[in-house]
Amino acid sequence: MSKIVSKGNINWTITVVPIVVICALSVFLFCFPAQSERVLAFLKDIFVNQLGFFYILIGLFVVVASLIVAFSKYGKIQLGKMEKPKYTTFKWGAMIFTSTMAADILYWSLIEWAYYYTANPMGEAEYTMIQQQTWASTYPLFHWGPIPWAFYILPAVAYGYRFFVKKKEKQSLSEACRPILNGRVDGILGKVIDVFAIVGLIAGTATTFSLATPLLSQAICEVLNIPSSHVLTICILLVIGLLFTIAVMLGMKAISKLAIVCVVVFALLLSIFVIFGPKVYMIESGINGIGNVIQNFFELCTWTDPLRATGDGVSGFPQNWTIFYWAYWIAWFVATPFFIATISQGRTIKQTILGAFSFGIAGTFTSFIVFGNFGLYQQTSGAVDAAGMLERGIAPAEVIIQIFNQLPIAKIALSVLVVAMIAFYASTFDAITMVVAGFSTKKLKDGQEPSKRLRAFWSLVFLVLPIALIWSDSTLSLLQTLSIIAAFPLGLIMLLIVISFFKELKHHKLEE
Repeated sequence: MSKIVSKGNINWTITVVPIVVICALSVFLFCFPAQSERVLAFLKDIFVNQLGFFYILIGLFVVVASLIVAFSKYGKIQLGKMEKPKYTTFKWGAMIFTSTMAADILYWSLIEWAYYYTANPMGEAEYTMIQQQTWASTYPLFHWGPIPWAFYILPAVAYGYRFFVKKKEKQSLSEACRPILNGRVDGILGKVIDVFAIVGLIAGTATTFSLATPLLSQAICEVLNIPSSHVLTICILLVIGLLFTIAVMLGMKAISKLAIVCVVVFALLLSIFVIFGPKVYMIESGINGIGNVIQNFFELCTWTDPLRATGDGVSGFPQNWTIFYWAYWIAWFVATPFFIATISQGRTIKQTILGAFSFGIAGTFTSFIVFGNFGLYQQTSGAVDAAGMLERGIAPAEVIIQIFNQLPIAKIALSVLVVAMIAFYASTFDAITMVVAGFSTKKLKDGQEPSKRLRAFWSLVFLVLPIALIWSDSTLSLLQTLSIIAAFPLGLIMLLIVISFFKELKHHKLEE
């Protein structure tokens, strides 16, 4: 597979401007943490409390639209004329799951339920232990279910259609808007869209690093019996950056092989929890959670808590969590759908949509049912008051370590967790650096990858903002706000891309 190395083929605007913006934001967060928190709190009120309904509506739109496209006459359109898909079904599914979730899946599977256990998300008059158990096992599945994956899958088939059917060489969000914006994407508007896209992606990935890396650091400290610190966490982050930079240099083949490694290590960690965990409780809670999501799906995806009866009275539960998650996934839509599109060559639109939903949801649901319900059992049995610890301000990473300590082979499990998180990090950021390097390249022909040096450069850029956030000891609320703000313009861009895709499909001549 060839690569493009010519300096004349680099889009310097898309490469330089986002870096300047991110460096300036990092300096502000690093040097003025108190002031930055006040600014972000002000912006949170605007984007969450005043405009939060936008995220709710776009979430409902993408999941419905993706299913309509899949089962329409356009579902049989093949993304590239090939006798068989580029990758086998298992390898394709493995890459979709491992290269789009990073270490997030492990982090949130272990702790998300604890935030909901005492939250009373639906504002019920009497919140009993049974309801605590029910909603704590339900909401994580909802937040990692069909709607989030639709944020990836619908744009993915739109990009795949442009790459493999329309044979477009330029990879960028602005180019995907061309059917609506026409020649305006070649001017300042197109540049603004692409700069927003990369800045938003970096902000979204910074949340991933800033939340999950402290857990990785804490796990290493627990295994090696050494004290934890911000310096150690940042050093670990730099080591991870070095590892996935090396992996980046190995190209696309490394991503597919690394995806298989991720699946194996992930399965090993799951096996430890299943073998030593409360099997019947985890299975029954999982069935109960899935049933509750299905039964209440439309209520959950339209719940906005207008009276703010939940949460802190200013921002309700959906503002603090559902809107955050939809924004978080929107921020990642900048890169992840491009990667899914790239590896889906040879599949039909219907196969891509339904297959990606199947592999993605199967992976996330398995993770939350096993890891989440293991922790929930420790809570309900009185072994670990994880929800209470979070309310008292104890760091989530420390709470997760306490949950792991309930396993008879805790240190072995933590060691596997460390390997799994590093593997997920490497697999995911291999994928997104390939995509962002493609944005920075003026043209990419079918079968070509961006310059490996350009990919390595971007892999280092992705570390700048997380280091500032970790050093400034950013709170979960601040990290959530950062994702929500970054996602608002990206949500508008996503709508333009989807509408452009529908416009192109309307004029597509189906083969008889």
